[in-house]
Amino acid sequence: MGDSGRGLRKLGSLGTLLFLAEGGESPILADGATGTELQRSGVEPGGCLEALNVERPDVVLALHRSYLDAGSDLVTTNSFGGTRLRLRLHDMEGRAAEFNRAAARLAREAAGDDAFVLGDVGPTGSILAPLGDVTPDEAYDAFREQIDALLEGGADGILIETLTALDEMEAAVRAARDAGAPLVLASFAFDRVKTGIPRTMMGLAPAEAARAAAEAGADLVGCNCGTSLTGDEYVSVVAAMREATGLPLLAQPNAGLPELTRDGVVYHETPASMAATIHRLVEAGALVVGGCCGSTPEHITAFRRILDRPRND
Repeated sequence: MGDSGRGLRKLGSLGTLLFLAEGGESPILADGATGTELQRSGVEPGGCLEALNVERPDVVLALHRSYLDAGSDLVTTNSFGGTRLRLRLHDMEGRAAEFNRAAARLAREAAGDDAFVLGDVGPTGSILAPLGDVTPDEAYDAFREQIDALLEGGADGILIETLTALDEMEAAVRAARDAGAPLVLASFAFDRVKTGIPRTMMGLAPAEAARAAAEAGADLVGCNCGTSLTGDEYVSVVAAMREATGLPLLAQPNAGLPELTRDGVVYHETPASMAATIHRLVEAGALVVGGCCGSTPEHITAFRRILDRPRND
């Protein structure tokens, strides 16, 4: 990691990120994928990745350190599926606080005082009532339990990502605010549609999502994942969000379109080609950039290299 991160935790919250960005002029480099990287390291697909924070902390710690060594200014905790609503798929809902607290402690151990730690919060995996069987209050309680534990474990802020619906976003952002999170990021997953700009699974357009997240109380808004999006489409999403809000933006695309092979899911976008997309996302208005599914420390190294180039190169 570059010198920009040294001592950054002393500033706290949004001020820290703006300090990293030298007043918002320079991009901030996040990390890459967690789930696909843990699986690539030999963890069995379909297992509970959050349990690794307790059962295999060495593997999780090594992943965080690999991203920091590659040049990340911040790391996210291994807690994407860490709500009790997701953990009940593994009959582990009673261990939500334990897993999330451990996730934050591992990321904090790797980052020390020189890098920023975001507590990662993914969707519940359920559609909220009245269309689904999880009430907004149940979602809020699950998010609050997770976020409390992440903050107790040492997270500097909360990243709520891969969102597709406004009601779930609002519950998660409210839980983060009520928990006292000093920094809250809300990131949506968009997919290709037949005509027009990409939308979330629940039909949200980027501008609508950005405005709603800002109104809900998020400090940063953005986009991540999106299994069918090309680089051009990702740039269009960021540009639409930039027009809709003055908040700082985050963008973490996948490493291309996934392909199912005999060896599992493969992502084909190389570090060099993806770095070119990252550069375009910054030009479109993203302040925080990184990678999502399929991205690796090698991708982050390439991102660091291109972001550190003088702007007139």
